[in-house]
Amino acid sequence: MLTFIIFILVLGVLVVVHEFGHFWIARRNGVRVDEFGFGFPPKLLGIKRGETLYSFNALPLGGFVKIFGEDMEEGKDDPRSFATKSVGARFRIIVAGVVMNFILAVVLFSFGSAIGLPSAIDGSNEKYARDISVQIIGVAKNSPAELSGIKMGDKILEVGGWKLEVGDSQIEKIQKVISENKGQEIIITVQRKDEILNIKTIPRVEIPKDEGALGIAMAKVGIVAYPVYLAPIKGVEAAFGVGINFIHSVYSIFNIWITDGRMIGDIAGPVGIFTLTGQAARLGFIYLLQFVAMLSVNLAIINAVPFPALDGGRLLFLGLEKIKGSPISIKWEKYAHIIGFAILILLILLITYKDVRRMF
Repeated sequence: MLTFIIFILVLGVLVVVHEFGHFWIARRNGVRVDEFGFGFPPKLLGIKRGETLYSFNALPLGGFVKIFGEDMEEGKDDPRSFATKSVGARFRIIVAGVVMNFILAVVLFSFGSAIGLPSAIDGSNEKYARDISVQIIGVAKNSPAELSGIKMGDKILEVGGWKLEVGDSQIEKIQKVISENKGQEIIITVQRKDEILNIKTIPRVEIPKDEGALGIAMAKVGIVAYPVYLAPIKGVEAAFGVGINFIHSVYSIFNIWITDGRMIGDIAGPVGIFTLTGQAARLGFIYLLQFVAMLSVNLAIINAVPFPALDGGRLLFLGLEKIKGSPISIKWEKYAHIIGFAILILLILLITYKDVRRMF
């Protein structure tokens, strides 16, 4: 239940911030906003302030804004209508949601950089780091690690009787010990929050492609806190870094899937994000903060994709209008968005099905 509440709050913040971007820039460009909804209908309560109804709805899954003339049919002669505004003004209103999600990520990363974020440690940040350890950052499905109860976030203290020492060669040493004990039982001592666990496992002899004998990914990790004057710079760097990595990861997944017929990674849907939210929350506040910032960047990038029904799809039609010198047929644009929305729903259902199967 706690994970569900946190998930709803996270989703609500991400969507409301996105919609606030549309709302604010629409108002700044003289467009009437008829409603700003928190959650989705049925409506529980509505408060009218000026020309805008602020509604509070029963389904707490984010929010929405109703912009006058957004369908390009209403208020064609009204100067307060979205439909009568210039291409530039409409562009600013549409792109504002994406920008707000990116700004939210920068703010969260900046705050996190000041108080300390879990980060991979290298020569550039080690002097700002504390609590440095070798941490498990990934556990392969059905691997010896997963079957023995090793979890993402565990800190490795000892492997096969060898205690970790301070130094850059720790991960290489762990890999060597595991490799030397393939097919034999070893004990891995890990710290999980405040608990010390001795976990018995057997590294496999037959190793699947792209995995190790135990099926874990490790990194030298610590809590990195920068001086306040550096935190905003690091926040911007982190947001751009997450965005670039996300684009590269998605490209790699689909490129290899199309060219080689293999899926090398997983794309999480609502169920997968719910699960990851719970994992981040169990690790602690700072991990959840970092996770929300990453989600905000990912949401911004996905919405910017030039696909019908997304903000990027609407921007695509605006670009075509600018090139053409006149608006695209409203009827055909509507059809494109309806088809695009249907494809997105089918994709979400497919990913959700995979997420549920992965859970069981």
